[in-house]
Amino acid sequence: MSTSLLYHAWGIRGYQHGRTEYREGATCFVIEHTPGSLRCGRCGSDDVVRAGTVPRWFRTLPIGSRPTWLGLDVQRLRCHACGCTRQAHLGFADERVRHSKAFERYVLELSRHMTIQAVAEHLDVGWDLVKDIQKRHLSRRFKRIRLRGLKRLAIDEISIGKGHRYLTVVLDLDSGAVVFIGQGKGADALDPFWRSLRASRAKVQAVATDMSPAYTLAVAEHLPEAVHVFDRFHVVKLFNEKLSNLRRDIQRQAETKEHKQVIKGTRWLLLKNPQKLDEDRDERRRLDDALRLNQPLATAYYLKEDLRRLWDQPGKRLAGRFLDDWLARARASGVAMLQKFANTLELHRKGLLAWYNHPISTGPLEGTNNKIKTMQRQAYGFRDQVFFRLKIFALHEAEYALTG
Repeated sequence: MSTSLLYHAWGIRGYQHGRTEYREGATCFVIEHTPGSLRCGRCGSDDVVRAGTVPRWFRTLPIGSRPTWLGLDVQRLRCHACGCTRQAHLGFADERVRHSKAFERYVLELSRHMTIQAVAEHLDVGWDLVKDIQKRHLSRRFKRIRLRGLKRLAIDEISIGKGHRYLTVVLDLDSGAVVFIGQGKGADALDPFWRSLRASRAKVQAVATDMSPAYTLAVAEHLPEAVHVFDRFHVVKLFNEKLSNLRRDIQRQAETKEHKQVIKGTRWLLLKNPQKLDEDRDERRRLDDALRLNQPLATAYYLKEDLRRLWDQPGKRLAGRFLDDWLARARASGVAMLQKFANTLELHRKGLLAWYNHPISTGPLEGTNNKIKTMQRQAYGFRDQVFFRLKIFALHEAEYALTG
């Protein structure tokens, strides 16, 4: 085998082929150092003397379906320039690994399209080898994340396990990439992010969050020039939670067993989009019966549906008028839940109408959170939390389907 084939097939330069062996279905190429190519592995000097050899084998790119290995008696060298004695520098493999750089690149390319288990089975290697290659690569890539170009952000937390374990995730809405992962939830989890953001001198224009007071205060303190947009889906979700509690209270206070039976089991009907009510299952009639029996429940339900129109107005001025009208109707309803919710929306009026300046939401981040949970299920959990966080940073680059 010529040195040209070593270079063009596996990217190996500075070595020559010695012999070929076939062991247990694998092809093994024994190579040797080319005279004059020896360099100190620490300083790169060629002012060295030989000090013995260490036999090593390196997994490299397969030939067809056959595993392929490179065998080399690695030369130990005593360097006159830096005074150290260590193994010679290997251009085709990193230190303390048993595979070539070409094999590592191949694993990383497959990992963009396949899960770790699928790559390991395809190459007939251990799961932990693929995982270690990925972790080392991701550690180099995401050692420092560039924040300078951030313009629009979404912030939310995600539950990652039992015992109230949370992560706070910050997403770049323009690229879809996760740019920060904080341990826990609330304002304290974002402290390292604010420090990095100040150091980067990024000019953030808009931030989307829910109506949490912690996020409101944190954004106002650290991004006073940015527009704070309250996520529309979290607003509707909060109203749905209040509506569910109202239905439960009404059912509990119903005077007759018949009324209780009509209201029972209507929770999902109240939360469901009216256009998606299943006529075959008689869902619309059941919902109409429950609303007809209780005026406060009917008022809350119709105001809930009307609230969705806040984000469908032709412009910000008309949206402001619509919000004022909705708040007036909620306060005049006589329903305590609606009156309290109207006060909540009044306090967050500026952030609600800011959507017309920057129509952003945490929707893309919710999608990323779902992918994180799916990735956890596929892996049956992550024991290595550092690797888990690195996988989240690279999640937007995965090209295989995250399903199940």
